[in-house]
Amino acid sequence: MKYFVFRNQTIEPFLGDNEIGYSGYGDISTIPKDAERFIWFYQVPFNMNSQVLAMEISTFVDKLRLVISRIEEREMWIFSLVNLFHCQLVGNDTQIDEAVQMFNDEVLQLTKTHDHLKMIDFLEFTSSYSSHELVNWKYYYISQMQLNAKLIRDFSTWFARKEEELAFKRKKCLVLDLDNTLWGGILGEDGDMGIQIGGDYPGNAFHDWQQALLELSKTGVLLTVCSKNDEQDVLRVWENHPFMVLRRNHFCAWRINWQDKATNIKELANELNISLDSMVYLDDSPSERLLVKKMLPMVCVPDFPDKPYELMPFFRQLVNRYFRVYSVTNEDVQKVRQYKTNAIRTIERSQYPDMDSYLQSLEMEISVLPIDNYHISRIAQLTQKTNQFNLTTHRLTEQDIRKQIANGWIIYCLHVRDKFGDDGITGAIFITPTNHIDNLLLSCRVLGKGIEYAFVSFVLNLLYNNGVKTITACYVPSAKNTQIAHFYDHLGFTLTEDNTIEKKYKIILSGDLPIKEYYHINLK
Repeated sequence: MKYFVFRNQTIEPFLGDNEIGYSGYGDISTIPKDAERFIWFYQVPFNMNSQVLAMEISTFVDKLRLVISRIEEREMWIFSLVNLFHCQLVGNDTQIDEAVQMFNDEVLQLTKTHDHLKMIDFLEFTSSYSSHELVNWKYYYISQMQLNAKLIRDFSTWFARKEEELAFKRKKCLVLDLDNTLWGGILGEDGDMGIQIGGDYPGNAFHDWQQALLELSKTGVLLTVCSKNDEQDVLRVWENHPFMVLRRNHFCAWRINWQDKATNIKELANELNISLDSMVYLDDSPSERLLVKKMLPMVCVPDFPDKPYELMPFFRQLVNRYFRVYSVTNEDVQKVRQYKTNAIRTIERSQYPDMDSYLQSLEMEISVLPIDNYHISRIAQLTQKTNQFNLTTHRLTEQDIRKQIANGWIIYCLHVRDKFGDDGITGAIFITPTNHIDNLLLSCRVLGKGIEYAFVSFVLNLLYNNGVKTITACYVPSAKNTQIAHFYDHLGFTLTEDNTIEKKYKIILSGDLPIKEYYHINLK
């Protein structure tokens, strides 16, 4: 069962019935053992007696706490309370509002102290509709369904995005045009001080827009530029314009030339070593947007607002649709710097006669760390986001990982640093109690330097020293991991079975898998 829903009303048409179970109205007696995750969907009942209703709402916290104590730390998503039918008979009677606020405050505190609890702000959805649109009284009296059935499609779209947000799934990179996109006007025609940024409208709208994009980048979204302009003109504006918020150092990479936008975007993806379907492209020109849509259909290309005063609502749409995640890790915060240093590494590589000389020059320090509470959130995020080097593509939540640890799994994290900077936690290997590698994954940021072979060889040698003699593994092909289809073959594993679903491997350990001397690798 994918979800089990605790509810006090009819909600099945909104959440569906595919692998989803439901409690009776107000019933918390059943805790299914096979539920992967729980959803708490209690909403304010319809009752004009404010004292009775406030007392009923106050019981929700006790019920919720009782359920939490019984779900064995499996993940639960808790919808915030919203009063769908706000009808106040006495102006200073705030009992219901206070009860709702108390419940929501209590849930927020619970999520801060329990990693397996996540709060979903239901007001985010309901605030888009009037009170008349939210409730259809005919449906309510026929089926006890408070939320209007006409909102099912909108709710499904919104909730699907919330599922991605809670699973740390979002786009990685925002590709920005410049003229009439990042600032008003055309740099080549209006000149450095003629473009509109800062001051009165429309410059103030573009200033706030850039400030919002800067804050977005601080959450780990990569900002890049793809513009038909003279590069030296743009670099000069980034350096000297007094009201420019986004400057050269805020962008991971750029293509500022007269080449077509589709080719430039592909080059940006290659330089950053990210997939095209992780990119969102913004351009005020409909013709440029159409070109990219046709040439690169995997890139998301939303329509750009016609007027500068529409930029901030547009920003909110971008965040909600593509970029929001439930929480941000330290690696997310450092991501812009890490991708920029990766670009420097790429340039440096061309200066060496062979790969070994280049790798030697990097002064790599690789740390292998047994997983702990500090790293669980990051590793769960990696399982959700990593596609290219992901041997089985098993997507895991924090609670999935905690359960594996409790069941005796061995999970090692990979930390990489070199002379250019610290890439942080960028990989993990999952080994079951039966000595099977259930999954192995590395961030694309550290690929191309043979680190994956050093990491796994070190772990296998370590397992041998701890008494393990045989290890099995498997590779499950996906649309994006075909380039690592022979990883285990290259590492010395023996193929034991090859079918359409997976390739199975086995290796007899000897403790002497070779590791190049320029990988300074250690166990922490």
